[in-house]
Amino acid sequence: MSDTLRDQLLGLGFKPAPKPERKPDTRRDGRPQGRPGQARPQAGNTPGSKPGNRPGHAGRPTPGNKAAHAGAQGPRKPRSQEDIDLAKAYAIRAQREKDERIEAERQKQEEARLRREAKAKLDELLKDKALNIADADIARHFPYGGKIKRIYVTADQLKALNAGQLGVLQQNGRYLLVTAELLAEAEAIFAPAVALRVDPNAPADADPYADPMYQVPDDLVW
Repeated sequence: MSDTLRDQLLGLGFKPAPKPERKPDTRRDGRPQGRPGQARPQAGNTPGSKPGNRPGHAGRPTPGNKAAHAGAQGPRKPRSQEDIDLAKAYAIRAQREKDERIEAERQKQEEARLRREAKAKLDELLKDKALNIADADIARHFPYGGKIKRIYVTADQLKALNAGQLGVLQQNGRYLLVTAELLAEAEAIFAPAVALRVDPNAPADADPYADPMYQVPDDLVW
């Protein structure tokens, strides 16, 4: 039998099964989707389009047209001579103020260094040369550093102190009774250490604390 099974079935009255209707594939947005394996054209890559004219990129400067974009904005307005002179004046003043601060700090540090060296030299000079007596009971008051200070001396030391033969030095918060000669040496090394030097030729009322009768009460001494 040469007829195929399909022909025999058709001869018996069977009808061929209808072919299913094929619907075109669509995207979510309703547009038909391309055939499998066909690349979807990208924006800016369609026929006739040029690079750099893609949608959404219009007006955005690219490395190739920065100069043209800058030229479209127009040249910057040149600075006037007055603006240039004013900027120079500000820069000169700022540099001068900086130099002054540096110099002031340098001088401050130098003064502190000289002060330390002078005090160390004074300590060496005064070693074992103070004339203070432990049981001295006469308080000799004197102004120093804006306050009233005192040192205890004997009667003979008080006379010599008021006559200018003795003097008082301040060393590390202590007041030392020294000879006039040592007082002069100490002044040459560190003048702020001189706490009391009496001028014997000064009027009697020039030093109100010279007479023990006019001693300052203890509660007024700092």
